[in-house]
Amino acid sequence: MQVPDVLKPSVVKLESELVASHGEGQRARIQRGLSQAASFWRAADGDAAAFEACARGGFIGDQAALDATFARLEAVNEQVGGLMLELTRYLREPVDLDRGPILTVDETLAGWEPAAHFSEDLFANRLAFTVLLNFPLTTLAERLAGDAWSRREWAEARLAQGFGRRVPGEVTLAIGQVSAAAERYIADYNIWMHHLLEEDGGRPFPAGLRLISHWNLRDQIKADYAGGADGLARQRLIQTVMERIVDQTIPASVIDNPTVDWSPRTNAVRRAAVQDSERAASAGEPAAGREPDTRYERLLEIFHAVRQADAYSPAAPTLIARRFDENREIPEARVRQILEAVLGSPLVPRVAALAQARLGRPLEPFDIWYNGFAPRGSHAEAELDAIVAKRYPTADAYAADIPNLLRRLGFTAERSNFLAGKIVVDPSRGAGHAMAAERREDKAHLRTRVEKGGMDYKGYNIAVHEMGHNVEQVFSLNLIDHTLLKGVPNNAFTEALAFVFQSRDLELLGLAKPDAASAALSILNEFWMTYEIAGVALVDMGVWHWMYDHPAANPAELREATIGIAKETWNRFYAPAFKRQDVTLLGIYSHMISNTLYLPDYPLGHLIAFQIEEQVRRAGDLGAEFERMARIGSVTPDLWMKTATGAPVGPEALLRATEKALAEVEARRAP
Repeated sequence: MQVPDVLKPSVVKLESELVASHGEGQRARIQRGLSQAASFWRAADGDAAAFEACARGGFIGDQAALDATFARLEAVNEQVGGLMLELTRYLREPVDLDRGPILTVDETLAGWEPAAHFSEDLFANRLAFTVLLNFPLTTLAERLAGDAWSRREWAEARLAQGFGRRVPGEVTLAIGQVSAAAERYIADYNIWMHHLLEEDGGRPFPAGLRLISHWNLRDQIKADYAGGADGLARQRLIQTVMERIVDQTIPASVIDNPTVDWSPRTNAVRRAAVQDSERAASAGEPAAGREPDTRYERLLEIFHAVRQADAYSPAAPTLIARRFDENREIPEARVRQILEAVLGSPLVPRVAALAQARLGRPLEPFDIWYNGFAPRGSHAEAELDAIVAKRYPTADAYAADIPNLLRRLGFTAERSNFLAGKIVVDPSRGAGHAMAAERREDKAHLRTRVEKGGMDYKGYNIAVHEMGHNVEQVFSLNLIDHTLLKGVPNNAFTEALAFVFQSRDLELLGLAKPDAASAALSILNEFWMTYEIAGVALVDMGVWHWMYDHPAANPAELREATIGIAKETWNRFYAPAFKRQDVTLLGIYSHMISNTLYLPDYPLGHLIAFQIEEQVRRAGDLGAEFERMARIGSVTPDLWMKTATGAPVGPEALLRATEKALAEVEARRAP
């Protein structure tokens, strides 16, 4: 902690006074508390005398009073934080949920962050200094060495972390505004697939199909592995669409517009010859011109906004450091090492060769999303869509079925009903997401897209994934000993627990019954998915490093840099298996634009999910194990994993299992 020079004499004097008042046994607490509080004191808070008065009145030496203060602050943190979240959720509902037109005022309200000045107010009224005077503001190194800490010590560390940065409210508000604009941009980034034309004028996709980028476009590629020659043509066309989104040669007029036809390969646009929307009848000729680097403009807006917080984060002076050291609590170098262990594994060419053999053709770039190892690869998308639409015509129908779904997953009837009563299902305007509650009186929200004809398989698959998030969120808030420890160590863990649900989506429809052969293939599928998303994560990381190295860059320069980073990552880790150079598909993920540096959580989540699945298999009870793990709370990643599975976070379990599964599959294929 850096104590301002003007306060150093006061800190020395106060240490002597407080030790005299509270005893020598309190000296270490007093020294740390004074250093913490002084390092956050600003001239606007008052002079040295004001600091001394704050410290004398704020330090608590009596244990009973300290315990009571901790309990009160924990309760306040839950209630105030929860109510702020509920207000934000309410303000964002028109832009997040598919419930009608968005008004101009809705966009403004969605960008408003009601809690923007909350931390600032708590420093102004001295409550933040009371926390810093009495509870330890720990470093990442201290937390990583905290395996022997008590639950109370962990909760105290999380309480103090809430005041580890002093960011002005206007900076927080600015970040909220640009983030909301990016989220809205992504939520509306739909492609009307019936209006995609082949070079011969053919329409390979059915009328009314609207796919959001990147989620639904990627999932359509996966679905089309069951589509034969027609499926292959559709996959190649979607790859071209994705490439044009990444390099921004996509015509602006084709984005979320059913009034125009577009040939992605020639990039020609014309008024729709076939009208499947009421909007088409009155539409004029489409405007010419590509999307004007809006994708990268939105990302730069976020970059410039979050940079404003850098000066107020001395322990983590870049967003990159904050994401890895504070949010993930896994150093970036270790995350990179984990990802490259998968990407550079000698197993990659063997799994790629097997995928190629199963496809009966050379691998193409979009085969990074090959799902033929997974059970769903044997079911046509139309078949799955029909089953899901009949079962879930509305979001309410899915909500009503949650108790049954949870019982099929292995939760008791009592737990299933409890969990379902804490989850609300909403029709999402975007691809879908889960929103946790912060107060135990509130409910978690599951958002997924529901089309006019009912939920399709893509929406259902997302819903099952988000339900996994929600179940973790309900357990880790409502059934935990300290609400300051609610949640899990980082987003990768909640993604991992969601993957545990998502991998069973067909079982929940009564379509998949795993046997030894399918179990081996499922492991290969997990490896292939991790391999794909690990490269995407490296691109996300590389782009943020580039922006920090080039803070004056414009959107066009960022576009070219992103394309270059995507190609470089592809050429290093994918070209040897795919025999193609300079592919840009690793830059397509929408998270890069609307979820700052979130993507590394996905490959970590796959690795963590595999370790969790192994533990579930050993224990033989998904419901009980899922609950036990979710109630560990937000301790450090390795401590959580060792408590949950007996081993720290890492790629070793997946790599070992993949090698074994490969041997089994290859042995079955041998003549």
